[in-house]
Amino acid sequence: MHIKKVYGLIFSVAMAAIFALSGFSLEPSTASTHQTASEPINSASELLAQSRFGTFKLPPLPYEYDALDEFIDTQTMTLHHDKHHAGYVKNLNKAISSYPSLRRLSIEDILRDLDRIPEDIQSTVRKNGGGHANHSMFWEIMTPDSSGEPTGDIAKAINDTFGDFATFQEEFNTAGKKRFGSGWAWLVMNKDGSLEVTSTGNQDSPFMQGQYPIMGNDVWEHAYYLKYQNKRGDYLDAWWNVLNWDEINNRLDDAQSWVKEIS
Repeated sequence: MHIKKVYGLIFSVAMAAIFALSGFSLEPSTASTHQTASEPINSASELLAQSRFGTFKLPPLPYEYDALDEFIDTQTMTLHHDKHHAGYVKNLNKAISSYPSLRRLSIEDILRDLDRIPEDIQSTVRKNGGGHANHSMFWEIMTPDSSGEPTGDIAKAINDTFGDFATFQEEFNTAGKKRFGSGWAWLVMNKDGSLEVTSTGNQDSPFMQGQYPIMGNDVWEHAYYLKYQNKRGDYLDAWWNVLNWDEINNRLDDAQSWVKEIS
């Protein structure tokens, strides 16, 4: 049997076990579990833990709203976090409120196996769950104290894959520029451990494609229009000044651990 088919069978069996152990049911609950507000938590790790035991939470920014103001203005950061991301969290919680067993799964587990999500909420979970996962990553990989260029293992991985940082930047920016309409540009790790620049539409997550997102830039207009208007390229160029390469290195480690787990 082809190795991809073998992996697919193993993954399907594993996910079935996860859903079974979680008490997953396609029948909606009659209990009222709707949450109308999203309260901040303290860290990305707590965010992931919370998703297994309750409703999803809006993570706080790891810096002040004006901390990146030279490159991403304060009003954009405030609206982007407090309105857009908060909206995704609220809508996601509302969608899964009739299926409390889904709250025992991480957002990654949900996005990796969307076909197992009840059909009546599948589209809503895709849009808002993807938005929640994407933005939770987005805030964490930015910092007002950026080192400018990558360091550590991610620097080596970029050089090994793309030749040099400048080539990687150009390929990443091109992915962002060519994404028609709303979406994201990504650096992802594939199941074989290789790195790839890609893009997704709307709030789709690389988790949905069986990839691990290491870093991604939001190219929805709400992410840049107040400061850059229609000049998406200028926003993409400026964004490199705020990257948190320490956190991106952490995500590279997580991606490599994921590859080992599924191998």
